[in-house]
Amino acid sequence: MHLAYPAVLSALLFCTGLYGVLARRNAILVLMSVELMLNAVNLNLVAFDVWLSRTAEETLHSGQALTLFTIAIAAAEIGIGLAIVLAVHRNRGTADIDRLRDTSERHDPDGTDHDARTAEPSDEAQKAEATA
Repeated sequence: MHLAYPAVLSALLFCTGLYGVLARRNAILVLMSVELMLNAVNLNLVAFDVWLSRTAEETLHSGQALTLFTIAIAAAEIGIGLAIVLAVHRNRGTADIDRLRDTSERHDPDGTDHDARTAEPSDEAQKAEATA
């Protein structure tokens, strides 16, 4: 098999994963897109390892060893990533990346962000203090 076929397939997989990371708002779909990008890199590593082992006398297979290492790291990354996404979804009720903001931040309609610890008390807090 010629080297161009796995290289083109790998480029298509990587571009699809990159589009998924940039365009998707769901955290689980972003994690799946990252996995797709890692698999494209693994395909490239194995294809170039096989191509280079045919031309060289020594067969070190470093590309395949690096692919196994990448698969192990990707498995750990997806396990931790899914645990974080599930914990955030339980606490906040959404996995939408745009809606996930730190609870210490407050977003004003005029476009400025203020830290909740240094912000002025809200109307409800002032009313509660006045009635106490």
